[in-house]
Amino acid sequence: MSITSTSVHLVVPCFRESARIGAFLPELCRAVSGLGGVRIQVVEDGSGPEEAAAMNAVVEGLRPSCPRLLPLKVLSENLGKGGAVYAGWADHGGAQWLGFVDADGSCAAREVERLIRLLPPSGSPPSALFASRVKMLGRRVERLLKRHLLGRVYATLVSEMLDIPVYDSQCGLKLVPRTAFEKVAPGLQVTGFAFDVELMTALLDGGCEVVEVPVDWHETPGGKVRLLRDSWRMALDVWRIRQARRKDS
Repeated sequence: MSITSTSVHLVVPCFRESARIGAFLPELCRAVSGLGGVRIQVVEDGSGPEEAAAMNAVVEGLRPSCPRLLPLKVLSENLGKGGAVYAGWADHGGAQWLGFVDADGSCAAREVERLIRLLPPSGSPPSALFASRVKMLGRRVERLLKRHLLGRVYATLVSEMLDIPVYDSQCGLKLVPRTAFEKVAPGLQVTGFAFDVELMTALLDGGCEVVEVPVDWHETPGGKVRLLRDSWRMALDVWRIRQARRKDS
């Protein structure tokens, strides 16, 4: 695939991730360096001055060897994962595609590169690409059993409540056509961990195809999601998304 300058604006949302991103970010820079038009923007989601300083040291230390890595964007308050992603996307610089990848490296840098290479060529109907943790031949997914089971329950909830046959709405790697996002952005309200469910629903309702792409994935210790607390909040968000969707129909 031929990528023109700044055609992909890739955000890495971070909340207290300075201890984990140090291994992943250099790999990400190397993986996308040959693609030509990928800009990487780390967004520090209001973790506080000390964490922001630590994250800035990581980013600035890499920038001399990674010209496509933008200066750190620091949010004054914690907006949630979705809020951090959307804040980063606001600085897209005219990119054709907007993307995000989790900072923990659970979805390896090589998978980010592979997904970018799968983007449709210019002039083709643009489809959003959502990474999906599907354990199948040719793909490797290493995940704790309890998280896998909870993920399947949540995916079933999303599918049934929103009538969308999605296998995995929560994998932390997604690429979205900028024009499709700008069309639906004014109606987006969820900024927590369930933001990508609302984003997916809005894209589909707005006429943008969403394609799930199986990826390799491995569990990384130190995640910020708390199974019981955050799963309940995410379920409530899905309910709200369903209710809002019914009002608009």
